[in-house]
Amino acid sequence: MDSLQLLAALTPIGSTFLLLVVFRLPATRAMPLSLLLCALACYFVWGMLPIQMAASFIEGIILALSILWILLGALFLLNNLRESGALDVIRQGFSALSPDPRVQVILIAWLFGSFLEGAAGFGTPAAICAPLLVAVGIPPLAAVVLALVADSSAVSFGAIGTPVIVGLKQGLNTTDLHVQQIAIQAISIDILVASLLPLILCLLLTTCFAKRPNLRAGFAMLPFSLVCGLGFTLPAYLVAWLLGPEFPSLLGAMSGLVLATIIIRKGWLLPKRPWSLDEQPLPATSVMPSFGQLLLAWLPYLTATLLLVVSRLPSLPFKPFLQQIQLSWSDILGTELAVSFQPLYLPGGLMMIAGLITLATHKTSPAQLGQALHVSLKSLRGATISLCAAVPMVRLFLHSAQNRLGLDSMPMALAELASRHLAEFWLAVAPLIGALGSFIAGSATFSNLMFAAFQQSAAELANQPPNLVLALQMLGANAGNMICVLNVVAAASVVGLNGQEGKIIRFTFWPMLYYCVTAALVATWIV
Repeated sequence: MDSLQLLAALTPIGSTFLLLVVFRLPATRAMPLSLLLCALACYFVWGMLPIQMAASFIEGIILALSILWILLGALFLLNNLRESGALDVIRQGFSALSPDPRVQVILIAWLFGSFLEGAAGFGTPAAICAPLLVAVGIPPLAAVVLALVADSSAVSFGAIGTPVIVGLKQGLNTTDLHVQQIAIQAISIDILVASLLPLILCLLLTTCFAKRPNLRAGFAMLPFSLVCGLGFTLPAYLVAWLLGPEFPSLLGAMSGLVLATIIIRKGWLLPKRPWSLDEQPLPATSVMPSFGQLLLAWLPYLTATLLLVVSRLPSLPFKPFLQQIQLSWSDILGTELAVSFQPLYLPGGLMMIAGLITLATHKTSPAQLGQALHVSLKSLRGATISLCAAVPMVRLFLHSAQNRLGLDSMPMALAELASRHLAEFWLAVAPLIGALGSFIAGSATFSNLMFAAFQQSAAELANQPPNLVLALQMLGANAGNMICVLNVVAAASVVGLNGQEGKIIRFTFWPMLYYCVTAALVATWIV
């Protein structure tokens, strides 16, 4: 690969980073420019075939619409709850449990977000948790950053194990036992790495988003945050070891939520001094709504979660039933590319169904439903432009192997270049490759699918244990979820922060780096 080809391969990553983070352009302007630059590099330097470029663009547009459908479902459900007043009951419930924003961030972003990741994945947790954080008084920018950082460790086994079952297994073309061994290795490292993420969330909140930065207020949460971190990772490890990769995130988060609720109720491990973002006295603990009120308020979310879980279990008949309704396009423009849109099976469709149920459960009127839909569609305008440029750019990048020069795809060429020059440091490089995959593809599953076989070969070249390197690939893919442009655009759009995507990435970049570096250090210690 000569210098010009290297520059071309770096174009999608470099242009996105420069335009969003350095030049601070809003995603609505940055992503169309990145798409244009990527297309020019693919055609003139990489020699990509025009028909393949057109097919990749079409595939990307349909995938972008799938992401927008998920966002629309999350927004429609949220705005329905706002219209019916249920959101006020949810807010009151969190405030009654604890008015401390540090505690609320751990409960909502870390534990509830991990539960949603285990049930649905695909950007759903941040799209739901960010507006919930705003509802309890967290500033929108802080809500998005914290939701993205929290939605990381659980990604290993997100969407009922998809990153392992689909990403690793198909990427390696291997057995269930092999991928389970890799997954156990990953979660064993995560016990030492991800268990500190709740503390990092508190430190971010108290130093970056408070009226006056207060590092001590963040560290005061160490006992509670560490227990909440281990309350997720330890049960997730046991579930991965005993049952496999489908349910560690789901059951680990449920265990953590129960444990955290008991601790808060008892007043254990929590700081004695109250703290607030604006240095004003915290409101007196509000009266906890009745069980019936809370159940009714949470019912749409509980319904959506139940639908997501049962629709993902292969042993139940719901999955094939929901997948019957789909719009598909095989052999796009005569190429091997294919794409499908399954409106009922995607999380967006299930959340829309849960939102419609409020007609009966919350006595919501058709006019209120219409208003909720109108507000939801209006708030997606910026995300539509950004995603309809970002996703086609990603598909061009991934499908660039179809070229007249006989070159590997751009991401694989970059990874192979790294392996040739950095083999002796591969334990440090492996998680960064995983993070790069998620940043580019917008999914840990695609990162694992794209780079698993390469990571295995690189491990053998570097004389490192292949399963350990593949575990680092998984963890790096989790970390990349924090900075992935698609997730950032999605989370920003649901709280009205369109145009601040670069600012969000400047915050989430450092926790991502922490995750990759500490995972590599633990792996080095294991070896």
